[in-house]
Amino acid sequence: MYAKALMAPGSHRGAVVAATSNSAFTSMIACCTNLAALLRAGAMGLVLLFTTVVAAPAVAATLPEERGDALYHYYSGGGIEVQGPALLVRKNFAEKYSVSASYYMDSISGASIDVVTNASAYNETRNQFGVGFDYLYGDTLMNISYTYSDESDYEAKTIDVGLSHDFFGGMSTLAMGFSRGDDTVMRVDTSFKDSIDRFQYRLGWTQILSPTFVAALSYEGFSEEGFLNNPYRSARVLGASVQEIYPRTRTSNAIAIQANKFWGDRSFVTRAKYRYYTDTWGIGANNVELIFARKLNEKTEVELGGRFYTQTAANFYSDNFDQEYRYMARDKELSDFTSFTIGGRVSYELFRDRGKLAKGKVTLMLDRIHFDYDNFSDVRNGQSYKFNANVIQLFFSAWY
Repeated sequence: MYAKALMAPGSHRGAVVAATSNSAFTSMIACCTNLAALLRAGAMGLVLLFTTVVAAPAVAATLPEERGDALYHYYSGGGIEVQGPALLVRKNFAEKYSVSASYYMDSISGASIDVVTNASAYNETRNQFGVGFDYLYGDTLMNISYTYSDESDYEAKTIDVGLSHDFFGGMSTLAMGFSRGDDTVMRVDTSFKDSIDRFQYRLGWTQILSPTFVAALSYEGFSEEGFLNNPYRSARVLGASVQEIYPRTRTSNAIAIQANKFWGDRSFVTRAKYRYYTDTWGIGANNVELIFARKLNEKTEVELGGRFYTQTAANFYSDNFDQEYRYMARDKELSDFTSFTIGGRVSYELFRDRGKLAKGKVTLMLDRIHFDYDNFSDVRNGQSYKFNANVIQLFFSAWY
């Protein structure tokens, strides 16, 4: 089943999983969540997202840590279940080179509101593979990565390059990046086939304002061209189903600000983040996130947090059109809606200095997400659609 429903790019990635990327922006620009993001995103950025929260700010450019991570993720909500494993390994060489490889798989089953009203339940499996290379030169860290994802009706290839440079003895960091995506869209029941070209531009500044306070400002620009809608989904005109028609181009901009405050002996940290998104389809989105993290002892860390997301509908969205128009969409992710996430995590250090492993840690994360769609109705009862979702993530990390 096609799992690439469009959304405000990046605007939902943080709560379930962070986007699969070796970019430093993964942890800077995370936000609220929806099902489309879960299905389209990978899992490896998840590790970066949650370890960054309780880590003290770096004082100089360094390579990513040598480590391996094994993850199991599970999502249930809106008639859909998604589950599967993910793996990441990273190795450094000569104190200035780092290579990484990742694998992510999800198995999707069920009948979402779109399927219930247009087709039958489905089962789908997606496999994603990634490789990355980092090079440290003085205070500059350069990276390049390639990701390939494949399922029965969607193929995605993405190359990403990034650069970050530390100034003033590591007190300031400038980061920039670019990614190019080449996607192929298909239908499993017809010979339909089309393409999407995606471009992303990133720019960010992180500043250590004091020994206990760090702030970051970031910008993302997106450009997409091609078949941007879902070939399975239908719009409604006076109650009758018709094929959705989207513009073949979309340009988006997002800006985010984040602040991390460390308290006492740095065992307690609060993180606040705000992100604003706008695009040429008329969507405007706001996301607010607040996280509290605490190191209870040498082995145990806990975290609690919440996210609130709200957006306006696309110009060509309607739950039920009064006539046919040039562009027509009935994707709930293009409607007016809000979502609220509350969640937490606990991590426990299992061991240190065991054989060739420096340490091992196990982490459990739980999220509860509520979606409320203002102008998207359940055609089965005519009521505004809303649902709750649960996300469980369990992973083991080993440093070597």
